[in-house]
Amino acid sequence: MFREYDVIVVGAGHAGCEAAAAAANMGSRVLLITMNMQTIAQMSCNPAMGGIGKGQIVREIDALGGYSGIVSDISMIQFRMLNKSKGPGMWSPRAQNDRQLFATTWREKLEQTKNVDFWQDVVRNLIVSRGTVEGVITGIGVEIRAKSVVLTNGTFLNGIIHIGEKQFGGGRMGEKGATGITEQLVSLGFESARLKTGTPPRIDGRSLDYSKMEIQDGDEEIVGFSYLPINKIKAKQQRNCWITYTSEEVHDILKTGFEKSPMYQGRIKGSGPRYCPSIEDKINRFADKERHQLFVEPEGWNTVEIYVNGFSTSLPEKVQYAALSKVPGFENCKFFRPGYAIEYDYFPPTQLKTNLETKYINNLFFAGQINGTTGYEEAACQGLLAGINSHRNSNSLESVILKRSDAYIGVLIDDLINKGTDEPYRMFTSRAEFRTLLRQDNADLRLTKLSYDIGLASEERYKLLNIKQEELSKTKKLLDETTVYPEDINECLIEKNVPVLREKTRANKLILRPGVSISDLISTNTRLKEKLGSADKLVLEQTEIQIKYEIYIEKERELVQKMSNLDDHIIPDSFNYENLNALSTEARQKLTKIKPRTLGQASRISGVNPSDIQILIVYMGR
Repeated sequence: MFREYDVIVVGAGHAGCEAAAAAANMGSRVLLITMNMQTIAQMSCNPAMGGIGKGQIVREIDALGGYSGIVSDISMIQFRMLNKSKGPGMWSPRAQNDRQLFATTWREKLEQTKNVDFWQDVVRNLIVSRGTVEGVITGIGVEIRAKSVVLTNGTFLNGIIHIGEKQFGGGRMGEKGATGITEQLVSLGFESARLKTGTPPRIDGRSLDYSKMEIQDGDEEIVGFSYLPINKIKAKQQRNCWITYTSEEVHDILKTGFEKSPMYQGRIKGSGPRYCPSIEDKINRFADKERHQLFVEPEGWNTVEIYVNGFSTSLPEKVQYAALSKVPGFENCKFFRPGYAIEYDYFPPTQLKTNLETKYINNLFFAGQINGTTGYEEAACQGLLAGINSHRNSNSLESVILKRSDAYIGVLIDDLINKGTDEPYRMFTSRAEFRTLLRQDNADLRLTKLSYDIGLASEERYKLLNIKQEELSKTKKLLDETTVYPEDINECLIEKNVPVLREKTRANKLILRPGVSISDLISTNTRLKEKLGSADKLVLEQTEIQIKYEIYIEKERELVQKMSNLDDHIIPDSFNYENLNALSTEARQKLTKIKPRTLGQASRISGVNPSDIQILIVYMGR
């Protein structure tokens, strides 16, 4: 019935969709197996993409040739660039999306991708022979063979849904969980554990009084995520979001449900997300706060359904309703469904190699929440890399490894495989030590050529990259050659409260001054206005960033070079750490368990000290 595939992807969430698309676009024959063809790329929680640290990831996925940025741009109903008041290393794009349009667009993209086949079924077991995965066995007993398998099971592995004292099996509200895979993997030597996540109630927007809330507008300029010329909504078309607040009265009502809370009664064993806590966790951990912010977000263009961001909860539904109805604007609210928590299996990611292949079974890859992450963006980027490397594995090619200095994706994977996680991992800009290099605006300059060279990024992307690089070079050269005179610019400088010019200077030197932009120079200099008046705004922005932050960029590049010296030292797979008595006991245990690929990776393992690295350098030198 089935031919042999190059890659089987299990699960069609954000990780699975990116994995299937990447492997197929590189030439692999791919089978995407999902329990429900109607929930492909479902936004199970918040209908939004991007945010602080996450927006950079979506830009990187797009630069590498993934689909998440394209789909987000097509389905967005509002766009905001967060942290604009800070330096460009902190700017983070975020889009509010139409939930249904997002999923529909993803499915259309996959169906239009050559080499992707679909099968609706659950996977019960893996076919494993002599330490290598060879395929899967589905719920109806169908055996399907493949050279590589990518597991992207999300929250479905032995998933349990909690609402107050009620609990029932499921991977998402209204959908069954998946059993069998955890038990088989544990029998093969894997370690598994439990995590939990949650979601807020969904509300009928017709029952809300928006006049009691603060309006949250979108940006006047919509940058979006994709580097391709995607048709996006106009600024004036954007849907509004709103902000409202809880109160001490709301908190007191919520506290009445604590005795029936699955979290406080110990029925939930798994750890929840530290940076996206439930509302009951917030009022318990931050007891000194009189109120908490709630973001009231529409679910799409043609629906009245509202997502209450900040009110994730697993309290009894009656308590949820009583508390929420005391929030300004929610006095007469009607529920579409209550909030709930879900507990599920994951596999600590220290059991993975740097290419996301498991250490215990060859050609088996994990991506997404199965690795302990939370968030669509974190899942999607893992899926993309797992798809790339499963394809390359199937064709006996070297894996693609992104370093911490290459991409936020590299930071995420490096954190997971070296440090592991015992709570849902979420990306932030603070996790990256090279934020000035890993900006959201230059992801294409960092990653598109790499992707093109391995056969993923399209010819169109590569041509656009070359055009952008040429325009950047021309613009920088023009600014270096253009002289600005005091009489032309001083009036503008006085308005900006910037020291005036005493003598003529080069345009690029003037841009180094805080508060002075390329647009200021264009508006006051005839030559620049003639040459750059109609130039691409993003090219001008990129040029300005490169000039203003050149010193900081160079300093980070120097640090990267120092780090890369350690990453160039490969540790043989057969290296026996137990023979090195000079290493600390903890270092021997951690190094033996994780088996780092390089000295650089070894240096980033928690519990491995600089003195341990020096011992390894000396021993390897011998």
